[in-house]
Amino acid sequence: MLDIIMGGRMEPSAAEVAEKAGVSARTVFRHFEEMDSLYSEMTERLEAEIMPIIQQPFTGEGWRAQLDQLLERRAMIYERIMPVKIAASIRRFSSDYLMLNYERFVHLERTGLEGVLPDTIRKDATRFSAIEMCAGFQTWRRLRQDQGLSTDQAADVVRLTISRLVD
Repeated sequence: MLDIIMGGRMEPSAAEVAEKAGVSARTVFRHFEEMDSLYSEMTERLEAEIMPIIQQPFTGEGWRAQLDQLLERRAMIYERIMPVKIAASIRRFSSDYLMLNYERFVHLERTGLEGVLPDTIRKDATRFSAIEMCAGFQTWRRLRQDQGLSTDQAADVVRLTISRLVD
């Protein structure tokens, strides 16, 4: 299922999953009843890839350099997780697990920014919220999918917007 979603098919059918996995449709239907467990496995695999990137210490001097590093890492991570993130987003309103996972991801995004931005920006709720929105996955998805920008173009838009907000 992960391969199908990563290939761009956000809601694969049981038949597609069965064909890809080389199992019967009946076997897949039993697992489709437990979609949360399938998404849990996919999440574990992706987190094993991205958590080392997230947890890597910043090497830049000063908060601006660290913010640049954070945005660079996010672009890399967002590109990797985008298909699964979108597929999970489609189903999150009907799944407690996916909603909890979504909220956890938003919390990670927020705390990442809080860790690099100075107090003056963190304490300005309006400005911090604007930065958080611009640096978040939904903005990345919109730039890449809805506006059709390349990875580099999307990263440039995010950097430009945030640089205007922090200056």
